[in-house]
Amino acid sequence: MSEIKLSAELRTTFGKGSARQARRDALTPAVIYGHGQDPKHVNVEAHGLMMALKTANALISLDIKGDGVELVLPKAIQRHPLKRTISHVDFLVVKKGEKVTVEVPVIAEGELAAGGNLLEHVLSTLSVEAEATHLPENITVSVEGLEAGASVHAKDIALPAGVSLATDADAVVLQVLAAQAEEPAAEAEAGAEA
Repeated sequence: MSEIKLSAELRTTFGKGSARQARRDALTPAVIYGHGQDPKHVNVEAHGLMMALKTANALISLDIKGDGVELVLPKAIQRHPLKRTISHVDFLVVKKGEKVTVEVPVIAEGELAAGGNLLEHVLSTLSVEAEATHLPENITVSVEGLEAGASVHAKDIALPAGVSLATDADAVVLQVLAAQAEEPAAEAEAGAEA
């Protein structure tokens, strides 16, 4: 995954009023922390940040005006409850070569065995450890030909090179449920009359 470059500026005022003013100016308030350094409060360009956060675990290079460049990962994103716009972001500082633990979406592909069975996603994400600059966007799992009662455990999933599992190895990620047979309509009506 490549770095997304965004510009930011240090915040000097705090509180609800200054956060609202920043949002009116098309900026999103954020805080940067990690590696034992003091937290930095910044305003980040809102549109670029919104586009960057459409990718899970986006690696962002923040060019902070007058303070240098920080390589960060989004750790917590607060959204407006109705508009769903981004209100605030917590960023975690990372270094190249450093390993981090992140949640990666699981994508199932392939056809189940015949019979109208259902695929249940018990876990929609897997917790994995990988180098900060080489985070997988998603993990693809083949469910081709699986029959009712089959399940896929975390330890059964092939991970990309350099990625290790941080989730419990015996955790069920996907399972196949048997289709429920429906009573024919005529039998149901006859049972109701009796």
